Amino acid sequence: MKFIDLNIPYQASREAFHAAIHRVLESGQYIQGPEVRELEERLAGFVGVKHGIAMASGTTALQVGMMALGIGPGDEVITTPFSFFATAETIMLLGAKPVFVDIDPKTYNINPALIEAAVTPKTRLIIPVSLYGQCADFDAIHEVAVKYHLPVLEDAAQSLGAEYKGRCSGGVTTLSATSFFPSKPLGCYGDGGACFTNDDDLAKKMRMIMNHGQSKRYEHVCVGMNGRLDSIQAAILLVKLTHFPEEIEKRQWVAGQYQQKFKGKLVTPYIEPFNKSVYAQYTVQVDQRAAVQNYLQEKGIPTMVHYPAPLHKQPIFSSSEIASVSCPVAEQVAQRVISLPFYPDLPEAQLAQIVECLLEAVENIETVEE
Repeated sequence: MKFIDLNIPYQASREAFHAAIHRVLESGQYIQGPEVRELEERLAGFVGVKHGIAMASGTTALQVGMMALGIGPGDEVITTPFSFFATAETIMLLGAKPVFVDIDPKTYNINPALIEAAVTPKTRLIIPVSLYGQCADFDAIHEVAVKYHLPVLEDAAQSLGAEYKGRCSGGVTTLSATSFFPSKPLGCYGDGGACFTNDDDLAKKMRMIMNHGQSKRYEHVCVGMNGRLDSIQAAILLVKLTHFPEEIEKRQWVAGQYQQKFKGKLVTPYIEPFNKSVYAQYTVQVDQRAAVQNYLQEKGIPTMVHYPAPLHKQPIFSSSEIASVSCPVAEQVAQRVISLPFYPDLPEAQLAQIVECLLEAVENIETVEE
C-alpha cells in the first residue's frame, strides 16, 4: 500500500502529459515559455485574483513574496509554530525573526486570539499557514492586521483549492504563496510554486525579484534571484489543472468516508463550517503514536507525522530565546498527530483496511495499557 499514489493520475492522463512535454521540447522555449504565461492566467482565474506569478518552488514563492513586501534584517514576522520548516526558514533567510504564536486546538491553524499580544514595534508581517488544506481564520487575523497596519501573507502551500467563506485560498489576503510539490493537492512532477495577489505593484516587484531583479533584460533594479518555473512543469500543471476540480471533489469523498467511520472513536480533522478543506493530508490524533504506527506498519499500512516537532523546538533554535517560547497546544498536538494514506483515487478496499487496522491498533494498545 502507498501513502500516496502519484502514478494513478499520471496513467490516467499519460498521453496528455507526453503531448504537453513534447510541445515544450519541440518549441525550444524551456524557460518562461508560453506555457508559463498560460498557467499564470489560468491559476489567477481559478483563485479569483488579478495576478498569478509562477515560481520555482513553494519556498521560493514565500521568500519572493516577503522580499516584495520589504521584509529584512531586524523585522519580526508573526507565524505559526506548527508547519513545515520552510515557513520559518524563509523569514530567517531574509534576516528577519519568526515570532511563533500558538495554534487553535481544533483546526491546528494559528490562533487569531493570540496574535495581538505578539505584535511589537518591529512586527512587519503576519504569515498564517492554511494547514492540512484548511484555511486559517482570515477575518479574525485581518482585524489585528488592519489595526496595526500589517500585511498578511497566506502560506497556502497545502491549501490551493480550499475555500474560506466562499473565497478561494490564495485570494483572501494581501498576497499568498502556494506549492506544486508532487504530493500537494495540485502537484507537478518536480518543484514548483506560485504567488497570488490583487496588488499591481506587488506583482510587478515579484516578477522582477524572481528574475534576478530585472525590469527588462540586463537592467537590474533590485536584488533578486532565479525563481522561475520551467516550461515543462508549467505544461504538466496545465494538464493537471484541467482535472483539479474533479480531484477536489474526490478528496472530499475520501475524507468523508474516513470521517464517518472514525466518528466518535478518534479525534478527526475539524473543519470550520465556513471552510471547505482540500485535505492535503488526512490527520487524526492518537495516544501511543509510535505503537500505533508500528502496528499499522506490520499490516503494511504506511503513515506519516505532519509534524513531529513544532518549529520553535527545532535544533536550530536550541541556543536562542526562541527555544523558550511557550506554545503548549502545538507541542501537545505534535506528539499525537498521525497522517493516514490519502489521495483522490484511494481504493475503497484499502480505505476499509486502513480504518479497520487503525481502530484495531487503538483498541489493542488501550487494552494493553489497562
